[in-house]
Amino acid sequence: MSGGRHEGPAAQLRAMDARARKSLGQHFLSSPSVAQRIVQLAGVGQGSRVLEVGPGLGALTEHLLAAGVQLTAVERDERLADQLAERWPQIELIRDDAMKVDWAGRLEGGGWTCVSNLPYNVGTHIVSRMVRTPQTFTRLVVMLQREVAERICAEPGGKIYGALSVEMQARAQAEPMLRVKPGAFHPPPKVDSAVIRLEIGLHPEVQEQELAGLDVVVKAVFNQRRKTLRKSLGSSYGKARALEALEAAGIDPGARPEVIDVAAFARLARELVG
Repeated sequence: MSGGRHEGPAAQLRAMDARARKSLGQHFLSSPSVAQRIVQLAGVGQGSRVLEVGPGLGALTEHLLAAGVQLTAVERDERLADQLAERWPQIELIRDDAMKVDWAGRLEGGGWTCVSNLPYNVGTHIVSRMVRTPQTFTRLVVMLQREVAERICAEPGGKIYGALSVEMQARAQAEPMLRVKPGAFHPPPKVDSAVIRLEIGLHPEVQEQELAGLDVVVKAVFNQRRKTLRKSLGSSYGKARALEALEAAGIDPGARPEVIDVAAFARLARELVG
């Protein structure tokens, strides 16, 4: 990749006789200003432990290294992994599928920040796994499909607030940071992207031992989101038990799940699951 570091993704791919692989959800970041802004939003600097998933052609990688971070990268595309290793031998490179990596086993210690432009097709799953590994990660600053990013950060009361919103916000403080247009990528995706920041840590009303039960209850009601909580929970737990739990949790049995906040869901799960 000598001489290619100031070229855009299209020229870099031509030099490699390669193209973006749709099967891997590859849309390479081509805007240096967006890459720089993401690193600023991540709040990382000299000596920070940073994980980058899917560094691709290194647009974000370059700015992370310029900030002085201790960088580990996960890249499953061997062509890209080879050029990353050649260009930046100081990177700790994991040649693997980020969907399968045991984060706690591969990343030493805690206090890691993930700063990544995540593939659309697996981004939700990767973030979901990371927020469930608080012993490893303390912060995620990730770019996702805008629709997914908005669902993660959504507040109660809207159509996009759902099971993903509750599960994420029970485990992290989610905040939208930056919207990114398709033109910032090669090839440009068909939809907008967005950068969000997740500060990992339990919601004040949620306890560690309650998370599994919370997930079960949240999925049960959002799988039938058009029904009232009385009806959706009644089909899973029985009418009498559902009504008793809703009343004990201080929740209107006639409400629908999209108006219930994380704290109320935690109280409800406590009553239903224990």
